[in-house]
Amino acid sequence: MSEEEKIQQPQIMVPLDDLDKVSESDQGNPDELAMELATIQQMAKKIAIIGSRNLPITHQQMIETLAEALVKQGNTIITSGGSSGTNAAAIRGAMKANPDKLKVILPQTIGQQPSDVQDQLIGVPNIIEHPDRAMMTLSDASRICNREIVDDCQQLICFLSHSSGTLHKALDYASETACKVVTTFYLD
Repeated sequence: MSEEEKIQQPQIMVPLDDLDKVSESDQGNPDELAMELATIQQMAKKIAIIGSRNLPITHQQMIETLAEALVKQGNTIITSGGSSGTNAAAIRGAMKANPDKLKVILPQTIGQQPSDVQDQLIGVPNIIEHPDRAMMTLSDASRICNREIVDDCQQLICFLSHSSGTLHKALDYASETACKVVTTFYLD
């Protein structure tokens, strides 16, 4: 390039004077990136896996394999009950690897679960029931259950569609309020 061409090219000026300033509102807040990095680098974690009930078998097989691999690495899987879909696949995978590394938090009681869910929970050593939510709608109890799952984990993996309202609320809570590391897989 000749000297004339260099001179004629437009130059972009980037102001550097305010790049290192921290606003007063940011002072005192924990460094979220450092927290996420520490969580990711941690050897054994509590990882929540939640998501949609309506999944093709191939997606369920992937989730089952993921849960099994995570448990084999020493992680604990936290999920909810479910006869099909994400939660059921996570339970199957964790149970294959190590049942003691699985925690199932139910929105209500085992007795309120369909019989196929009750059958799947046989042999799960760590089940948390909530008889105090027995009179709630399943939707309301599930919202509370998802928050409890998020509060108990360090990382959340969620499989959902864009129209999954309850799961989107759980994701918002996990990332904005609870400051968890969130991995989202959209299925639509």
